[in-house]
Amino acid sequence: MAGEREASVQLLKTFAPLDGLKRENLAALAKKVSVRTMPAGRVLFKEGDTDRRTVWVVSGMVEMQEKSRTVAMIRGGTPEARNPLSPQIPRAQTARTLDEVSYLAIDSDLLDVMITWDQTGTYEVTELQSQVEGASGDDWMTTLLQTKAFHRIPPANIQAIFLRMQRVPYKAGDIVIKQGDEGDYFYAIVSGKCIVTRETPLNKEGIKLAELGIGDTFGEEALISEAKRNATVAMLTDGVLMRLNKEDFRELMNEPLLQWVSYEQAREIVAKGGKWLDVRLPSEHQNLCIEDSLNIPLYFIRLKISTLDRNTPYVVYCDTGRRSSAAAYILVERGFDAYVLTGGLTSGNVALRRSA
Repeated sequence: MAGEREASVQLLKTFAPLDGLKRENLAALAKKVSVRTMPAGRVLFKEGDTDRRTVWVVSGMVEMQEKSRTVAMIRGGTPEARNPLSPQIPRAQTARTLDEVSYLAIDSDLLDVMITWDQTGTYEVTELQSQVEGASGDDWMTTLLQTKAFHRIPPANIQAIFLRMQRVPYKAGDIVIKQGDEGDYFYAIVSGKCIVTRETPLNKEGIKLAELGIGDTFGEEALISEAKRNATVAMLTDGVLMRLNKEDFRELMNEPLLQWVSYEQAREIVAKGGKWLDVRLPSEHQNLCIEDSLNIPLYFIRLKISTLDRNTPYVVYCDTGRRSSAAAYILVERGFDAYVLTGGLTSGNVALRRSA
């Protein structure tokens, strides 16, 4: 690949169905999309591929083949190039570059969410931006819409989420949530940075768990598990947060995302390559656990998430389902395929052993 450049609103408007998006939404999408270049003789995608990308030719010539027979020649800038190349999944054709080609590729799920939001969202992005100071107002919304979690939330819910969120400004050093307090809100960062720390018996200053920026979210664990806050989040810089109260969060975001499975269903997932993930404390895991399960306590899940494989489905469990549902939400929100064991270890019929 020779290089890439940021796409412009003017360029995106030359393609269908992007030309149907409102300008504000198209501008937000343009910031997240690049025009890429590929030399002659390369394959953009093959017949039978299942990658969920929507691809358009910007410049150059692409040969479309079906069962080794040429069925079309698409040159960038022509009326034929206005529509996506072989949009069906799995791909019905192979796309090969005949000379140097510039092309646009957008995640198909993101595109679908953006188009649906554009057509159902009566509350305009510009109206939301008016609540936020600074030019980065649409970045957090686009970032949230791009997350795999939002691909599974009904469009009407997405509209309601943005409608019900409240804007709150903070100063550097302000405590947003404090470890030990009751959970009341879910937060999304509009501008500025936050630091997440957890106090332990051996470290009263607090262990740094994460640093968060625009588009990042936090506060969901306590809302889902009905437990107290397991960490403190403070502002590293001045910033603006959007918050959603507990009841709205549960109704609009939590319920659509979580996938609950029985022990029998969970065993089938594991048998096909999935893994058990125990989010209880190490002492609980050592006492009794499901065989071959990983152990990452809930309060460490953000810190240790990089050690998990995004291509592996995880069945998350705890004693009752409270902690595991909170952990599964965090995983799903970050693009993992995660399931919650219904009822946890107390549901009965679960084969347990003492950890070595």
